Order: sequence, then structure tokens, then C-alpha cells
Amino acid sequence: MAYIKYKEMTRYYNFSKELNLNELPKDVYAYIEKDEQILIAYSSGANVFLLTSSKIIIYDVTGFIVEKETVHFFPFITVSSTAIELRGTHSAILLTMESGYQVRLNFKITDKQEQERFRRIYMYMVDVISKKRVSA
Repeated sequence: MAYIKYKEMTRYYNFSKELNLNELPKDVYAYIEKDEQILIAYSSGANVFLLTSSKIIIYDVTGFIVEKETVHFFPFITVSSTAIELRGTHSAILLTMESGYQVRLNFKITDKQEQERFRRIYMYMVDVISKKRVSA
């Protein structure tokens, strides 16, 4: 009997507005561990992206009449490769998970200063991923 590894289609998310960390909805903190820190948050209307000190959380809200909210967790330990695209007012983080699942996170970045901050946060994420993979 052959074993077939389950792999979903690549997902794309678009985020256009950085959120103030002091104004996040309280239900966000139900998914954050005590020793975990939220580094950055973005929104695209209903969908929300959170980068914490140990994982990525995406609130994926679909539907108009009946909303369905799916919360995706991407622990850094499960990320097998990452890439960043910086181009003009748009940037992207591309993630490939150990399972083969791929995620593309698109961000609207308004200026060079925000792009540099975005790059530094991405490099922090890569550093944490590297350290967690070595210690695992």
C-alpha cells in the first residue's frame, strides 16, 4: 500500500494595514502563550496576520452572509524554508512547511522605513526558525 502525503493547495493572503498592537481584539490573546510576544499585526479587512515570537497566526474569515473563521497556526519549527520579496509598495513572505503546504503572505508597505522594519522583523523570524530547528 502506498502512502500519499496530504498537501493542500497554496494559499495567498493579502494584508494592507498594520494594526496597533495595543488595539488588538481581546480574543487574539486566547491563542497567545504566556511567554509569547506579539511582534507585528496586519489586517486586510476581515483577515488578520500576527507574527509572534514563536509562530505565525492567521485569522482567515470567509463568507458574507454566514462568516466562517478559521485560525491557522504556523509554528516556526514546522517551517522548512522561507523567502521574502521586497518590491516598491508591495512585499511578500513565502513559507514552505515540512508537510509541503505553501503559504504566500502579501503585504502593502507604504514607505521605505516601513519596508526596512518589515525586513528586520522577517530576519528576526528567520533567526528564530533557524535556532528552533537546530535545537529540535
